[in-house]
Amino acid sequence: MFEGRIAQFTAPNEPFEIREVSLADRGVRPGEILVKVTRANVCGSDLHAWHGRFNTRGLGGKLPTVLGHEMVGVVAGLGEGASRDANGGDLVEGTRVVFPYFFPCRVCRYCVSGRSASCGRMTMAMLASSAEPPYYVGGFADYFLLPAGALVYTVPDSLTDEVVSGANCALAQVMQAFDRAQLGFGETVVIQGAGGLGLYATALAKARGAATVVVVDAVAERLELARELGADAVVDITVEPDERARVKRVHQLTGGGADVAVELVGAPGVVNEGIKMLGRFGRYLSVGNIGHGQTYEADPSRLTLTNKSIVGVSLYEPDALGRSLVFLDSVRDKLPKRWLESTTFPLAEINEAFRAADRREVVRASIVP
Repeated sequence: MFEGRIAQFTAPNEPFEIREVSLADRGVRPGEILVKVTRANVCGSDLHAWHGRFNTRGLGGKLPTVLGHEMVGVVAGLGEGASRDANGGDLVEGTRVVFPYFFPCRVCRYCVSGRSASCGRMTMAMLASSAEPPYYVGGFADYFLLPAGALVYTVPDSLTDEVVSGANCALAQVMQAFDRAQLGFGETVVIQGAGGLGLYATALAKARGAATVVVVDAVAERLELARELGADAVVDITVEPDERARVKRVHQLTGGGADVAVELVGAPGVVNEGIKMLGRFGRYLSVGNIGHGQTYEADPSRLTLTNKSIVGVSLYEPDALGRSLVFLDSVRDKLPKRWLESTTFPLAEINEAFRAADRREVVRASIVP
């Protein structure tokens, strides 16, 4: 029953190992939902974990495990009592779904106050051991097992797997980030990094009424795509290698500095530059830096004297995923098709997928069955 493969992650910088596993002796328990994974993207945090920069054991994770969390799939098995999606719709085998990849307890003080993204008892994909049942603990596998009580959203027929596969991480994450910044109509935004999250952030910022969006990156292809998604201007680091000149350019483009700056690079070295790109009362969103022990130098007076703030954004509230689906459906015929295109690799070639993503040879690498 439910025999399949997992790409087992044993240690940083080591090749993934394809293993055959089965739930024959365990089955799908009450409240659980077994999802047949149809596409899982290689996210930046997967790369950080692969390199050891993101230590999953710091979150209670175990090795070996299965990486992968940005995914979409179809219901393959329903435990007793699991019959409805987050909107009250029926769930049956074959229903196409997306879902948060993290699972708050729902009873701690953070959860009951509407801040479940900070739940102290959080469990999530990529943390449990793949050496024992249920094995399917991450997205780089044929199946993923959702625990009892997990929220799922039915995917509209109008959205393809390719379009929706990034909704439960990259898109929902930047949706939450802009919520936290209270991004308003007519404000200016600078986005550091034009990878998957940065491209989502570009499109979403314009949809939320940003007057000017400036994207900073070093990859020309990504910057061109950012323009197609609505970026009003781009700053190519390879063309303008001087930080002071880049900051000056952003201030010129935004009329004195951005209202909101979003860090989506995952490198601490960009933080101080991003803070400098803000105007007065600017809000700096730290999203990409998830590696413990990394540091950066910054002058705190730049915050105090100009009323700037730094907001750390990790995970998202569940409704951000539902709104992400609404957003994708609303823009599916308005934005260039290639903005969500990905290079696909079969599960058996996951090591090559990671190498290509790590070298930035592809905008987005996706694992398919």
